[in-house]
Amino acid sequence: MTDQVKHGYVEVNGVRLHVAEQGEGPLVLLLHGFPESWYSWRHQFGPLAEAGYRVVAPDQRGYGRSDRPEAVDAYTLPHLAGDVVGLIRALGADSAVLVGHDMGGPVAWLTAVLRPDLVRGVAGLSTPPALPAGLAPTEVSRATYGDGFYQLYFQQPGRADGELVADVAASLRSILAGGSGERSGEPKPWVIPAGATLLDLLGRSRELPGWLTEQDLAVFVEDYSVHGEHAFTGPLNWYRNIDRNHELLAALRGAVVPVPALYVVGDRDMVTTLRGVDKLRAALPQIAPRLHAHLTLPGCGHWTQQERPAEVNEALLDFLAHLAK
Repeated sequence: MTDQVKHGYVEVNGVRLHVAEQGEGPLVLLLHGFPESWYSWRHQFGPLAEAGYRVVAPDQRGYGRSDRPEAVDAYTLPHLAGDVVGLIRALGADSAVLVGHDMGGPVAWLTAVLRPDLVRGVAGLSTPPALPAGLAPTEVSRATYGDGFYQLYFQQPGRADGELVADVAASLRSILAGGSGERSGEPKPWVIPAGATLLDLLGRSRELPGWLTEQDLAVFVEDYSVHGEHAFTGPLNWYRNIDRNHELLAALRGAVVPVPALYVVGDRDMVTTLRGVDKLRAALPQIAPRLHAHLTLPGCGHWTQQERPAEVNEALLDFLAHLAK
């Protein structure tokens, strides 16, 4: 399904980004989350390209085949939004529609707020527009869930990095299966018991969910293996800027998304169980006054576009057609 996808590199803001691309027409940028890569959009390239769009999915900074800056503070949301702005320009486009999943969602939502002149529309998959910084401050998360909350577990340099890189294939298998809508039991926040690890919490699954093949997993493993022992350090550095993002983006508190918007989430997505997300979803018409649609996919877990490609593609194509009117 990615036979027609072309690969290349673009330098923006001193960082070389790997990009996967298919099609011609108005630009649609697909922004992956954690722990993913360009390949998480494998089901979207063909349908969107066939509908007349230029579809580009980068490995965002720190991920896959893209550069991994050393400094932790090189992964703030302003840096990441700057990469998107630079990428639009480097690709020779005047504007783009942004689609963000998981941690790519805050990047997409923030870029739309900062540069509505460049963003024709924005779609968030899984993560709603929790403006301005995407995730709750660490002190709020600690008060709500305790020190075992996964975002806090990620804060200590080297800790989760070492755990996950010890066996990249097993780690990706565990996380992708653990966040799937096919996982047994009700979804709930990821809180790691004292003395345990993230993989202990999620389970060391041997079986993949039905939407993910061994061949798919092998592509993700290959992407993550590019940075060797630092395979997860760049991605985890995104989380290590949570509080810094709140400081840098304080002026945007109370901002709204000024461009047309779409939100799609699974009803078995762990994100829906996090504190405040239900209120965010209820407030979407106020946060995104030009909201086109708010869709909930039954039985779908966290990996929205991978688990429910047909429904996601239909929603995206409807949204893109709406923007063209």
